[in-house]
Amino acid sequence: MRQNSFLRITPLLAAALLASCGGTDRTGSAESEASQKTKVRVEAVRLVPVKQNATFTATVEADKVNNIAPAMGGRIRKIYVDVGSPVRQGQAVVAMDAATFSQQETQVATLKRDYARYKELFEVGGISKQQLDQAKTQLDVAETALGNLGENTTLTSPVSGVVTARNYDPGDVAGQLPILTIENMNPVKVKVNISESFYSRVTKGMPGDVQADALGEESFRGSVSLIYPTFDPVSHTFPVEIMVPNGDLRLRPGMFARVTMNFGTNERPVLSDKAVLKQVGSNDRYVFVEKEGKAVYTLVQLGVRMDDKYEILSGLNAGDHVITEGHTDLVDGKEVEVVE
Repeated sequence: MRQNSFLRITPLLAAALLASCGGTDRTGSAESEASQKTKVRVEAVRLVPVKQNATFTATVEADKVNNIAPAMGGRIRKIYVDVGSPVRQGQAVVAMDAATFSQQETQVATLKRDYARYKELFEVGGISKQQLDQAKTQLDVAETALGNLGENTTLTSPVSGVVTARNYDPGDVAGQLPILTIENMNPVKVKVNISESFYSRVTKGMPGDVQADALGEESFRGSVSLIYPTFDPVSHTFPVEIMVPNGDLRLRPGMFARVTMNFGTNERPVLSDKAVLKQVGSNDRYVFVEKEGKAVYTLVQLGVRMDDKYEILSGLNAGDHVITEGHTDLVDGKEVEVVE
């Protein structure tokens, strides 16, 4: 009797144990799947007004550059200025040998006397009108030559500026190089090459902020003075000159500079910088977008940085939920759980 009772109880116990074990497996499996999901935080991409600033590299140039040299070679007698000397417009800077000029002066004086005598003879009928006109023509030609010789004997500066080069000393014979170079540094011009995509948005008088590397963070305000009509077929850019007042001569020709121009304000997608990752081995930037519980790898193109935010030029739309925390070990398609 006792044995039969044990036999009846044993199958029941076994069934209960199996049921118990089966229930434990299902619960454990659900908990395991939940624990495999990466917990992340997300941020919704939103549209905000973004200033469309663009920065271009450039070189500072003098507004005007004048090379001082005689029209004909000759010996230099005096140089009145040196490199770094300020000069004003019309100031004498070089004296050339004056022998030819003196000879021409003598000839002009002789022709003036001859013309005066011919004029008296013509008035009393001693010569014809043709002879008088010939004498006047000779005098006019000689006076013109004297004027040219004068300009090439005493050389003056056509602009106000600073002497930036001196290639000869007194006693040298002027050759191919200019004797002096004088540059007008107030204002200066900054020449930049701008992408053709901005061509319709650049106008004369448009402001630009100039910063020279040599002067740190100091900024100078200029304006567009010249827009070139042609494009570079290789770089697809067009040159623009920006004129910058330079009364204290802080900006100097040859300085490397950066020009920032504002092309208006547009509504752009903006995202926290901590969501943006850099592709190893390249300059590509990417993010993970949370879609239907999964992380989706998405390449993005960045615009300007504003504090801890990036302007997004392509890859995202307003309202996209981008993972900002928990993306360290994410791969495309991995299941994620969004937490607050």
